[in-house]
Amino acid sequence: MADVARLAQVGKQTVSNALNNPDLLRPETLARVTAAIEKLGYRPHTAARSLRRRESRTIGYALERSVAGRSNAVQDRFLHALAAAAGYRLLVFSADSPEEEVERYDELLRERAVDAFVLDRTRKDDARHRWLHGKSVPFVAFGRSWSEQDFGDWVDVDGAAGIEAATEHLALAGHERIGLLGWPAGSGTGDNRVAGWQRAMKRHGLPVRDLRAAASNSTETARQAAGTLLDQDVTAVVAVSDALALGCYDALRERGLQPGTDVAVTGFDDSPFAELLAPTLTSVEQPLEQVAEECVRMLLARISEPWRPTEHLLLTPRLVIRDSSGPSGSGVVTDI
Repeated sequence: MADVARLAQVGKQTVSNALNNPDLLRPETLARVTAAIEKLGYRPHTAARSLRRRESRTIGYALERSVAGRSNAVQDRFLHALAAAAGYRLLVFSADSPEEEVERYDELLRERAVDAFVLDRTRKDDARHRWLHGKSVPFVAFGRSWSEQDFGDWVDVDGAAGIEAATEHLALAGHERIGLLGWPAGSGTGDNRVAGWQRAMKRHGLPVRDLRAAASNSTETARQAAGTLLDQDVTAVVAVSDALALGCYDALRERGLQPGTDVAVTGFDDSPFAELLAPTLTSVEQPLEQVAEECVRMLLARISEPWRPTEHLLLTPRLVIRDSSGPSGSGVVTDI
């Protein structure tokens, strides 16, 4: 900074202002300091500046542990998109429960290892939102808080619209007994997707009684739950995740039936394996790159302006039509 000050013929405080508070300088003074910085090849030492400001320039993100038989494709893709979009460093840590995640938040904040957090896998009455809000810690969530008290900024994908589009696609293809393979009741995300199926079925005057089954997000439990739908003579199954759709494939083949030919199947998330299955899987694609970009935008705005109004953004997914939902439109991508 002393070298820059000498070359620009200004004081060191003026150089500091040029770097940190350029609005305080006259345009000609700022231009002179900037030219000196460029000529000398000066670059601010990020770690030293962060230490002095007591900032880490790091965002924390809790990664769900991998479980055998359970897909983490959405979280993996979101994490890569988040890392690409973040202007800060990304510190990734694991936590087995919301309670453990809050403990890690507290630990990382006391160590000044992070400045803010990105949350995902939101649930009803999510304790993480309340804890971070109470501590005035900047955060943004991928997913709504699903609570009466809506704490913090969030970006979410309209899952109800995605499932509604899949159900609509099957109804227009002539299916009348369309089953819903979902998660156990009580999940904000899962219940929201069920609502999309119900809307489409009601619009077409189709029955819903006994045409809904629940399973955890694993292929084995989905295989068993799909069997109960097949016992109800469904001609199509709308699954709220690709992992559940994969279990439905297994249930069909156990009975000597062919997905997409004997019973249509759709999924949600458009996982990498959706195009590799036989038949290829019709699925709802979430715009995860856009979600990550919006999360980072909101979080950086919250860090710089803690007082700004809370922001919520709901993004629209799209239905990717492939062979599993019938021959019509195979391989075509349509916007909802």
